[in-house]
Amino acid sequence: MATAAPSLSFPRDIFAALSPSPFLLAHLSPDSPSTNPSRPNGRAPFEFRKPTINTGSLSHCSGSAVVRLGDTAVVCGVRGELLLASNIPNPPVLPTNLNSDREDDAENDASELSSLSLLVPNIELANGASPAHLPGSPPSTLAQSLTSRIRALLYSTQLLRARDLRIIYTPPPSEASGDDEPSEKEVKAYWALYIDIMFISLDGNALDVAWAAVVAALRDTLLPSAWWDEDAQNILCSPSVSDARSLRLRGLPMAVTFAVFKPTELLSEGEQDEENEEEKAWVLSDPDAFEEGLCKEVVTVVVDGSGGKRRMRRIEKRGGGVVGREVMKGLVRRADERWREWSQIDGLKA
Repeated sequence: MATAAPSLSFPRDIFAALSPSPFLLAHLSPDSPSTNPSRPNGRAPFEFRKPTINTGSLSHCSGSAVVRLGDTAVVCGVRGELLLASNIPNPPVLPTNLNSDREDDAENDASELSSLSLLVPNIELANGASPAHLPGSPPSTLAQSLTSRIRALLYSTQLLRARDLRIIYTPPPSEASGDDEPSEKEVKAYWALYIDIMFISLDGNALDVAWAAVVAALRDTLLPSAWWDEDAQNILCSPSVSDARSLRLRGLPMAVTFAVFKPTELLSEGEQDEENEEEKAWVLSDPDAFEEGLCKEVVTVVVDGSGGKRRMRRIEKRGGGVVGREVMKGLVRRADERWREWSQIDGLKA
């Protein structure tokens, strides 16, 4: 009796490892027209993962947050340390009114914070956070580039106010002069914020999760009440938690990342045209690690919808040429919808 021929099909994991691009393409372009395109992780191309946020987890920090997005988990802690103005070799030019809190001071605040390096982010990838980061490995370029991008976002979004980080002293009026007018205020010190970010696990979309953790941790931050003591010639801080004050952040800018999957290896150069390229490209919201490895074009939109008005804070794009003006408009709309989801989560909710 004839025996049945052995099956030539591969298990799912082996197929993904041997031919990752055809594996993803098979999910995004199903044979049946009635079947909706889906990704290997089960999400639709435009679907995001649901985030969770917990704040105040680290008792030794001024503020902290743990953010999880699928299998990507990040913990962020903010530490405030004092920087005496007398130790600044080239102090910046300060505004005339140190108590000014106008919105048009945002650019001056960003310049002051940047020149003094008062915001110091640092990103670490825990050993075993992903298969690409094994124990004993040197610091990766990913951690360095993410640190640079987080630092750029902190300044470009004008999230923090310089006034919140200044420690101001008003000298008493001089008795010899007999002048009752108040003395000119002086900045005696600054709070420098060290923002430490650690990836516990990494499964794609590192920037969105790291930035969400930074924003949530800053919203959770409490700085001690501090003042200049003329007798001690130093800064003193109140030990009472009730005297501590929070940071008054400007808005709620959130990063939303998209990746473009374009399997160009399926077409020869002579067969490629604009219509075909559009048909053979998919924009994937919130890409995971597997999808990031197959996508050459990535777009990150930083949007702030607080106050009922949408504001574009930053757009980053690298690689590829699929995302043009019209596609970018669609991504901005998607980012606006994603911002609404972020803004309803505890830890970011106003």
